[in-house]
Amino acid sequence: MDQVIRKIQLVAVIFILIATCLGFLIEVSNMYINRSVDLADLLLLFIYIEVIGMIRLFWESKSIRITYPLLIAITALSRLIILQGKGVDPINLIYEASAILLIALAILLLRMRKSKILGLDRIKQGEDS
Repeated sequence: MDQVIRKIQLVAVIFILIATCLGFLIEVSNMYINRSVDLADLLLLFIYIEVIGMIRLFWESKSIRITYPLLIAITALSRLIILQGKGVDPINLIYEASAILLIALAILLLRMRKSKILGLDRIKQGEDS
């Protein structure tokens, strides 16, 4: 049963890779046709590259590190902020910036969880501080 699920995962990852590459190529084609490159376009291409990197990591290690989707979320929120017009309610900008801050703090905590600074390594081993 595990082998069947593993094969389904690999087929899904291949489909995601193909769709991501196709989206990347369509975006590059649109930039070429329009003869312009905006910051929002570059951020979208960066999101595609991050997804491809996440797929590569999954293919090599058979697992996904949680920080990759979080980095993609920060990029997507940044792109959303850039695309907003001046007529949008300013509170939305505060919400989106707060979301970026929360995600960045989550990434920081995830990276520090194995660090001796937080003392989480002693808790995991069952020692009291």
